[in-house]
Amino acid sequence: MTDKKDLLFSKDHEWVERLSDNSVRVGISDYAVEQLGDIVFVELPEVDATVEAGSEFATVESVKSTSEIYTPVSGTVSNINESLEDEPEKLNESPYEEGWLVDITVSEELDLSDLMDAKAYQEYTDSL
Repeated sequence: MTDKKDLLFSKDHEWVERLSDNSVRVGISDYAVEQLGDIVFVELPEVDATVEAGSEFATVESVKSTSEIYTPVSGTVSNINESLEDEPEKLNESPYEEGWLVDITVSEELDLSDLMDAKAYQEYTDSL
C-alpha cells in the first residue's frame, strides 16, 4: 500500500511517487477525486509518449464534468494503468494504490522541488 506521507503533490492535485532515481508514478489526489465525483471514463496517453511538465497528459470524465490532468514532470510514459480502461471507478475507490495513472521515466535529473509534501498539500486543500 502506498503511504500518502511518501507522496508529493502538485497544486493541480496530482500526486507523484518516486519509483527510482529517474522514474515516477503519477495519479490524482483523493481531494481531486472527491471534487470530480463518480469517475466513469479515463483517457491515458500511449506508452512511449513524451510529456512536458505542466502539460495535459490525461483526461478524467465523471458524472459531473470532464477534467484534464497535467503532468508534474517531463519525460516518457513508460507504463499506463490499463485496468482503468475497464474499471475507471478504481480512481474513486483507491486513488493512491489501484487508481494510479502512469509511470514516467525522466530523461534529465528528476526535479520535484516545486511539489508539496502531504502536510503542505493538506494545508493547501484546506485553504481552498
